[in-house]
Amino acid sequence: MILPITIYGHPVLRKVAKDIDKDYPELQKFMDDMWQTMYFADGVGLAAPQVGRSIRMFVLDCSSFAEDEPELEGFKKMFINAKITERTGEEWSMSEGCLSIPGINEDVIRPETIKIEYYDENWEFHEEEYSGYAARVIQHEYDHLDGILFTDHCAPLKKRLLKGKLTGISKGIFKAKYRFTLAK
Repeated sequence: MILPITIYGHPVLRKVAKDIDKDYPELQKFMDDMWQTMYFADGVGLAAPQVGRSIRMFVLDCSSFAEDEPELEGFKKMFINAKITERTGEEWSMSEGCLSIPGINEDVIRPETIKIEYYDENWEFHEEEYSGYAARVIQHEYDHLDGILFTDHCAPLKKRLLKGKLTGISKGIFKAKYRFTLAK
């Protein structure tokens, strides 16, 4: 089932998400719904808070970056109870957008490499290192688990310039081809 995307201004996007265990109610269905929702909305990643659930889970498919980074061909992963344990390397800037903040893209500076621990959809534990686009998308989705949005990484002047647009988005003034949920 395609779930509605939670839009900027909704309090769930600012909460620190909670770990879950493998007995989380209807987990397999929720995982399937996350994938369907991400693909329907043309996203490369989607975190559970973006569909209204404050749990530490996100999905991503970085295959679209394979032209620039061939090792990302078929790179599709589920991250449960993820924890970034290290951020290293040169910081680099790239334009980011977010399904929860439709119509805004801004340059965000992030470290080049991360180390992360997580469980996959089969509850197998992983400790892995990622660089480049994969590290960037993981950091973006991981931020959602800590109540951080990509616009929080913008310089103070840029934040002030975005304030009006963000207020409009929180009131439903935007275009999106997917269903969404606004704050009440």
